[in-house]
Amino acid sequence: MRRPLLLLVAATLLLTGCSSLGGTGDKGFVTGDGQVTRLAVDDRQAQIDYQGEDLEGEPLALSDYRGAPVVVVVWGSWCAPCRAEAPDVVAAAEALEGEAEMVGLNIRDPSTAQAQAFVRTFDIPYRSFYSPDGKAMLPFRGTLTPNSIPSFVVLDEDGRVAASIIGELPSTDTLVELTRDVAAGSARG
Repeated sequence: MRRPLLLLVAATLLLTGCSSLGGTGDKGFVTGDGQVTRLAVDDRQAQIDYQGEDLEGEPLALSDYRGAPVVVVVWGSWCAPCRAEAPDVVAAAEALEGEAEMVGLNIRDPSTAQAQAFVRTFDIPYRSFYSPDGKAMLPFRGTLTPNSIPSFVVLDEDGRVAASIIGELPSTDTLVELTRDVAAGSARG
């Protein structure tokens, strides 16, 4: 009787204790630790192409932003870390104005009403894709997982993934400097 119980306990510990990601129970996302990853220019893959609709139902495409670095902000109005970091994200958008573009990727809000309320509450200055099913994250496979909320992906001027922050934003300066490094061509892995 003890052996099956010990095996069950060991298996449970293996399944639950070997991750650097923090869980959020039944919230539908996994909180990362704000880990920053940079890719050297030679290590960057193909352009990320995605087109869809924004929160107003208007067409929006990542290709519209080619020629400048683009920060893709993955968020949901239901995400507590997204709400906590929103003022820092807005500050980063203001600091990067004229140097880089920002675009949001709103994930799993059941209607645009919640997402639009979030945008108004935090005075978000950039447009966001609306992706209630999360499919907008598929082009970022290898960088983001379906549960990588909040996260940030910095695309270079050619639309290739140059850097990422998985999890809550460590600071405004982290995102600003990372984006400026990409703009200067100095984001090295």
